[in-house]
Amino acid sequence: MANNFLTAEWRKLILANYAVDPKILLPYLPAHTELDLWNNVCYVSIVGFMFLNTKLKSIPIPFHRNFEEANLRFYVKHQHGHESRRGAVFIKEIVPKPIISLVANTIYKEHYETMRMNHIWDEKKDSWFVKYAWKKENWNSISIETGKKRLPILPESEAEFITEHYWGYTKLNDRKTSEYGVEHPRWEMYETKKYNIGIDFELLYGPDFAFLKNEKPISVFMAEGSAIAVKSGRTI
Repeated sequence: MANNFLTAEWRKLILANYAVDPKILLPYLPAHTELDLWNNVCYVSIVGFMFLNTKLKSIPIPFHRNFEEANLRFYVKHQHGHESRRGAVFIKEIVPKPIISLVANTIYKEHYETMRMNHIWDEKKDSWFVKYAWKKENWNSISIETGKKRLPILPESEAEFITEHYWGYTKLNDRKTSEYGVEHPRWEMYETKKYNIGIDFELLYGPDFAFLKNEKPISVFMAEGSAIAVKSGRTI
């Protein structure tokens, strides 16, 4: 297995999941991958979460250990010999630290953008309230209120499909794709009580995704997350 490029914790992940026409995603599809569907539904997800205790090549970087991220992603498969690898492709990843964007865009050819960000984790006796916000012209945000009890993510469930993708794929050009692995244990989730999404999809992600502003997500839930390791990548 490749060496760890980055280790961290991903915590309190809010995942808002939308059904979309697969044709919308074809221009973004990396070479040597195909769209991964669940029950014949093609998904994109808005994900907000915290990076904690981040280390690059096992080295903690001062002032860059704990920070928010928000991303828009969709799901693909890549056939590697006899192994079918399920992964995610990121339309855009938003972080508050310019050096993070520089490293990710340079090393992994990802689509990071730096914006002002903040978050709220409000723990009460019987509930969590979690919110992630980022500013481009105006503030955008995603928030959720959940129960306190952690629940297992059930086999063959939609939540399993959304969370159990352990590879990242990035389109380099029409023939080449960057692939990297992500390791983490199976996550737990929380019961959703209510949520709110206030995002200017067109401004952030372009006209292809403007319609999401008026779409209701199929599901919104929060996963607890865990320690993770991002492996060094390769080109396919």
